[in-house]
Amino acid sequence: MKRLAHRSSIVMIVFFLLLTACAPAQVQQAVVQPLPTLASLEQPPPLDSAAGVAINFLESWKVGDYTAMYDAVAFSSREATPQDAFVTYYTNAAAQMTLESLSYTPGASLYRDTTRSDLVMFNYNVSFKTRLLGEFSDNARNMRLVYDPNAGDWRVAWTPGDIFAQMANGGQLRLEMSVPSRANIYDVKGRVLADQSGRIVTVNAVKQSIPDWATCLSLLVSTTGKDAESIQRIYDRSSPDWLVEFGTIEPAVYEQQASQLETICSAQFSSRPTRQYSSGTAAPSIIGSVGYPDGTQLESLESQGFNSDSILGKSGIEASWDATLRGSPGGRLLIVSPSGSVLREVVRASSHPPESVWLTIDIDLQLAIQRIFAQYYDSMALNDRSKGASAVILDVHTGAVLAMVSYPTYDANVFAPFSSLGRAAAQAQVAALQSDERRPILNRPTQGVYTLGSVMKLVTSMAVADSGVYRLDQPYVCTGIWTRDITRYDWLAGGHGRVTLPQAITRSCNPYYYEVGYQMDLVGPNLLPAYMQRFFGVSTGLTDVAESVGFIPDPEWKRRATGYDWTFSDAVNIAIGQGEVQVTPLQVARMVASIANGGTLLRPQLVMKAGILGESPSYTMTPNAIGDIDIRPEVLEMVREGMCNVTTTAAGTAEYQFRNDIPLQTLGVCGKTGTAQDNPRPSHAWFAAYAPRDNPQIAIVAMVENGGEGSGVGAPIVRDILDYYFFELGK
Repeated sequence: MKRLAHRSSIVMIVFFLLLTACAPAQVQQAVVQPLPTLASLEQPPPLDSAAGVAINFLESWKVGDYTAMYDAVAFSSREATPQDAFVTYYTNAAAQMTLESLSYTPGASLYRDTTRSDLVMFNYNVSFKTRLLGEFSDNARNMRLVYDPNAGDWRVAWTPGDIFAQMANGGQLRLEMSVPSRANIYDVKGRVLADQSGRIVTVNAVKQSIPDWATCLSLLVSTTGKDAESIQRIYDRSSPDWLVEFGTIEPAVYEQQASQLETICSAQFSSRPTRQYSSGTAAPSIIGSVGYPDGTQLESLESQGFNSDSILGKSGIEASWDATLRGSPGGRLLIVSPSGSVLREVVRASSHPPESVWLTIDIDLQLAIQRIFAQYYDSMALNDRSKGASAVILDVHTGAVLAMVSYPTYDANVFAPFSSLGRAAAQAQVAALQSDERRPILNRPTQGVYTLGSVMKLVTSMAVADSGVYRLDQPYVCTGIWTRDITRYDWLAGGHGRVTLPQAITRSCNPYYYEVGYQMDLVGPNLLPAYMQRFFGVSTGLTDVAESVGFIPDPEWKRRATGYDWTFSDAVNIAIGQGEVQVTPLQVARMVASIANGGTLLRPQLVMKAGILGESPSYTMTPNAIGDIDIRPEVLEMVREGMCNVTTTAAGTAEYQFRNDIPLQTLGVCGKTGTAQDNPRPSHAWFAAYAPRDNPQIAIVAMVENGGEGSGVGAPIVRDILDYYFFELGK
């Protein structure tokens, strides 16, 4: 009833305009088909009835009720255009416009044709709201209404020109989208890591010009690599006179098959840029990959102007910064003649330009670390026992990730949709990567989880001193054997003698930390796990690549998972980073950075800035402090003292690795070795450090899976990386 009342009020307004108009308004005249011929000369109804029919027609269009619209069409027009064709005109128009809604307003006049009393012109304006082109109006439109004796009333003398005037004589709506080229990814020094320098050839053809579609389809399947069903769907939904893109081929295939495609398919060709990765092996897990959208993405992407053939970010920076790198499409809505000439540009929408992304990493540093790993894997025969390694370098004041290396690596180009390696070579490499037991695709610094071993003693030291369970100067006599209903041994036969907290770190005295675990558990079983959970078992906040959160066991977890109660032996295990402890190298680097910077937990970040080259950045990285580790300054100072002595004093577990490196001795490296059991396989080798000693700039972690001793494997790798970083040694 409300809808009828609304229509009636509009009719009255139109009728009022009719009565008050002095003369017909000057309106746009469409080129139209001949009017239906009246079958009788009976007197037509009054004009307000014609206005009502026009309003009902437009209201039905507004709500997409094409059946009601067709009911308002004159009998002679129906003879010219069957209902299914009529509906197709409107559904195709809505699809081409990406129509979401429309509204209309009556114009200034409703009047009879001066030559025919049975013909009425209804003047109106329409506003279209579209998904991709925004809102636009088409004003001063004329709807022709004719008296239809079959209905005994006015009816719409319909032609396709009632959609847009230029469609009256065969014009067709066509949406041309303009998708901007994907922007570049650079390293921190502005060197290109990803760009659109690759080329691919598109195969196009006009449907009605293809001599033999069955033969052409077979050839397209073999050259493009697409399945026949996909190509057939493109063919079926295309108008006969459209130039249609059927697929893409590699330049080498173009050279071999162009002539045959031209003959069999009347093919035309164009060139398109494709994604390519310079130094593709340097940081593939960080940069990530691009590809076609999956089914779950498609609906959302289509609403933004993309389609199933669009290339979008799938992982890494390519995915997390996809909206920035791809920009947004523009387009224009055209009405074209059967011959293809443009009759009218209805509306144009500008594209939003894509923006490039500059990473925090230095590509030369990435490659240098990879070389260092390769040298040690060769010289120490690590390939016989180790599947891979990690290295992370963080700026301790900003959280910027200066390097993040997962070893072994792979070439990012193998996952590009149009790989510069060639389709066959890329597919072979992908298959090899997926079957490689070393799992090169795994980004070990953020997704690899491991027991931490003695590097955890840094957290245990902070926990026991900050909680007050131990005094800052409390000594312990390390005999090499620790007994509390269970017996544990030190790595050094005979032990280390009398040690304080800094000395326990420097010498990595196991019995000291067994006793710490025991004493803290007496105070409260959750006390030590709670300190560890400030660093581990939680996300670092990194947003640009996938990361594991790791795991720190506690009493509640043990009861829930095993049905057994927590005991002091569990606390003793985690005190030295063993048991069910699982951490990532990135988490360890962030923990060391917080010790170096005075206690601030920073969110690791991989993007330095984003924007259009030569313009002011739209984004610039700023340090993001997630929280404070809440450790007393005097405790942190003692922990730093113990770490600095690891590389400089005779008792330090890594002193022999740094003894003859005068530049680093002068600079000062403060670190901690870790040898984490992974029974029955060899131990994981860890070394975590910060430098310089007096004015820390970076935190660094190296970890070799099943590499052996932290002092024998992890420490020299970090030493060589630091030599390169600070002094460019080995460049």
